[in-house]
Amino acid sequence: MKKFSVVIAGGGSTFTPGIVMMMLDNIDRFPMRELVLYDNDGDRQAVLGEALEILLKEQAPDLKFSYTTDPEEAFTDKDFCMAHIRVGKYEMREKDEKIPLHHGVIGQETCGPGGIAYGMRSITGMLEIIDHMETYSPDCWMLNYSNPAAIVAEACRVLRPNSKVLNICDMPVGTLRRMSQIIGKDPQDLEVRYFGLNHFGWWTSVKDKEGHEYLDQIRDYVAENGYLTQVEVDTQHMDQSWQETHKKAKDLLAVNPRYLPNTYLKYYLYPDYEVAHSDRDYTRANEVMNGREKEVFSAARNIIEKGTASDGGFHIDSHASFIVDLARAIAFNTHERMLMIVENNGAIANFPDDAMVEVPCIVGNDGPEPLAQGKIPAFEQALMFQQVTVEKLVVEAYVEQSYQKLWQALTLSKTIPSAKVAKDILDDLIEANKDYWPELH
Repeated sequence: MKKFSVVIAGGGSTFTPGIVMMMLDNIDRFPMRELVLYDNDGDRQAVLGEALEILLKEQAPDLKFSYTTDPEEAFTDKDFCMAHIRVGKYEMREKDEKIPLHHGVIGQETCGPGGIAYGMRSITGMLEIIDHMETYSPDCWMLNYSNPAAIVAEACRVLRPNSKVLNICDMPVGTLRRMSQIIGKDPQDLEVRYFGLNHFGWWTSVKDKEGHEYLDQIRDYVAENGYLTQVEVDTQHMDQSWQETHKKAKDLLAVNPRYLPNTYLKYYLYPDYEVAHSDRDYTRANEVMNGREKEVFSAARNIIEKGTASDGGFHIDSHASFIVDLARAIAFNTHERMLMIVENNGAIANFPDDAMVEVPCIVGNDGPEPLAQGKIPAFEQALMFQQVTVEKLVVEAYVEQSYQKLWQALTLSKTIPSAKVAKDILDDLIEANKDYWPELH
């Protein structure tokens, strides 16, 4: 079996150790000959890189491993680039969340004004990585799961339309895992139908391999409990904010009981509730910085200090196995069925062809082929059209360096109550992002 050379872009991410551990756990399914970490923050990456070097010498001594800030070194002779970058790191995420909240608007990293701000930063970073990849390994595939995926995917469609970039998100994977717990099934044995945009969609079917439909059974559970399961609470050590997110799904279902909702719809359907239950001075970014950030880097420093990873410290990010599934689908033409973010082109019959939608696809060595979802109802169609227009305006604002279009994007967002509030938030975001955004006129 062929062995592959992989670069992880965003090597200094707190998710990197878990993903590396997951790839090691799946190395029989996806053999690797080389793994390189790449990040533009060399000091941050070096901590994780040094710890992972120790771990890999113990667990996979034949795997060539390195970490670098040199694009040529990182991207030369690569089969796959796995990208999970965060331009501005958690310092800017905190601003994305707190600036809107101080205007009485939701503060969230991928939804509303925070997501728009993050998107404007991410476009530049993603284009840079795509260009490195195409310069040094033109046949390489990028598996992108950087947020905010909807804006990043639209930017790739517009600005790098011929690039070998696959956009995918872990949210549907996590939700399917919780669905499987509700009905006592293995998530690998379930097949779903779904339509929407990234972080903005609905499941219309959840069947097992024998064709048994579980939608009603799951819906009954969600109507009472949301997607929160005791298994998740006990085994995942889930932060309170995530528990609240999964519980809120019962209120999303009440608005539209026909389908099972994506949890992120709460930011669009209940923005007033979210603001009222948010702490303007301690947001999700602070939770992460005081939680996962400290835990991962503490574990890395502990491994370095001891010179061994034998007593643990890093944990497998098991749900991230979807990344290996996607890489295998491309490498071995497995025709895996996966939810992907792709250009619509008729997959949703009554939605614009040039919209980047999230639908089930069959993935082989030519990339994803979307499965037709037919026509969607008016309620979902209208919500999606409003949101996809926001995403398109953001990318147009980036390309044209247009203050007006970014103001329009914020004004159109269902999370913001008026054009006046949108403008006030925009002006504050421009000041906060002056080192990252293109200058707007």
